[in-house]
Amino acid sequence: MQKEFLLCGLGLFLALWQILTLPCIVVRAGGERLYIGEVAAGFPLSIRFIHSVQKTPVEEYLAVDEARQGFLLTATKYQSFGVGLPFDAAEGEFHQEGDYFWLRGQERRYPKLALRVGVGTELTLSLAGKKFPLYEKYQPGTLVTVELMPLWKGLVMDE
Repeated sequence: MQKEFLLCGLGLFLALWQILTLPCIVVRAGGERLYIGEVAAGFPLSIRFIHSVQKTPVEEYLAVDEARQGFLLTATKYQSFGVGLPFDAAEGEFHQEGDYFWLRGQERRYPKLALRVGVGTELTLSLAGKKFPLYEKYQPGTLVTVELMPLWKGLVMDE
């Protein structure tokens, strides 16, 4: 009886450990956790904002990298009047589609994302089919972090 109890306890511990170590994406802003969810390599997310100089929309597309250690910038879509936005073909594949310019294949790596809500920037984060219009809820200057970590850490970590 004691052996069965011990084996059952060990099995329960291993199952719980497997769940608690799942790689997750955690979004925090203004001292609160906005989102936590399991991720796999290639998990997509995007950041949309209004460019501070040109006052035109910019959308950056990222994905969780293969090792699930950070993020990879895969494309940027924007409108431009020629100031302050990427255009160099050496940075990736540059082309125009309608009113938008696209820069794809940038392959820039980020271990985590640290964003700030700005005045008039309309910072919006999209992931897992959800949009987070951060500018509607948070004051300018509020730090927004997007990180990958094990589930247990995302559940217990405070900002």
